Amino acid sequence: MRLNIIQPTTIMKTTPSQKIQNAIESCLSEDENILLADGYEEAFVGIARQFNQAFAVYDRAKCIDILAKDMSYDEAEEYFSFNVEGAYVGENTPAFICSEIV
Repeated sequence: MRLNIIQPTTIMKTTPSQKIQNAIESCLSEDENILLADGYEEAFVGIARQFNQAFAVYDRAKCIDILAKDMSYDEAEEYFSFNVEGAYVGENTPAFICSEIV
């Protein structure tokens, strides 16, 4: 997983996703940064805040589905759990939600 530091003033250069661009422009001030997970644009849910810290939020199941295009579902889930969800990359580390209701 590659992560990019994103600032509102540079979003048009870093991602083609209008949804992500709109979220950043409406939720962040110009001096705030978030990290985005490359390759998971389709799983982007929005931007959350905790303790005055902004971070990107992704749908966990959609992230795994994206990986499962190139490997088995079990391999994708294991890879995601260890290499993406389990990676701490600083204060702006993205969050991955599980929205499935049992």
